[in-house]
Amino acid sequence: MAILEILTYPDPRLKTQSLPVTTFDDTLRARLADLADTLNAGPGGVGIAAPQVGWFERVVIVDVSVKPKLKHHGRLVLINPEITAWEGYAVAREGCLSVPDYTGNVIRAKTIELSAQNELGEVQQYSISDYEARAVQHELDHLDGLLFIDRLVSRRHDLFRRKVYATTQTSA
Repeated sequence: MAILEILTYPDPRLKTQSLPVTTFDDTLRARLADLADTLNAGPGGVGIAAPQVGWFERVVIVDVSVKPKLKHHGRLVLINPEITAWEGYAVAREGCLSVPDYTGNVIRAKTIELSAQNELGEVQQYSISDYEARAVQHELDHLDGLLFIDRLVSRRHDLFRRKVYATTQTSA
């Protein structure tokens, strides 16, 4: 297992569209372990997408269980994820391991229905809400070459320079 280098903005590879995972084998599981190690070694992020480490397949890991009192599904390993329904909208501040110097206000769906495969290729269905839904949507954007700064409410008023990257920051 290894801690991988995280690509940071303005690296043009962050704009790459990721391809579906088609092979579910030991190589995939080893890459997932490296991705998890990279998330765990980072400064308090709650999610990571494969493109953030230069792996351009549709894979994300989200784990908001480190945030006390939040409703969550534990560690989610989502392969070939697809949002099938969403409801409601909310604006909240987001940060990103790939944009370490800034945070910003982004509109996201409050509740999502999600279909994804696990590391064995089995299809799973999830109903996800609130902070966990925001984190999942943030990570899924990476799979399509989008960063939170592409979704700011207002580039003029809703982008903020981060003073310190605290380990308790709500980054994804």
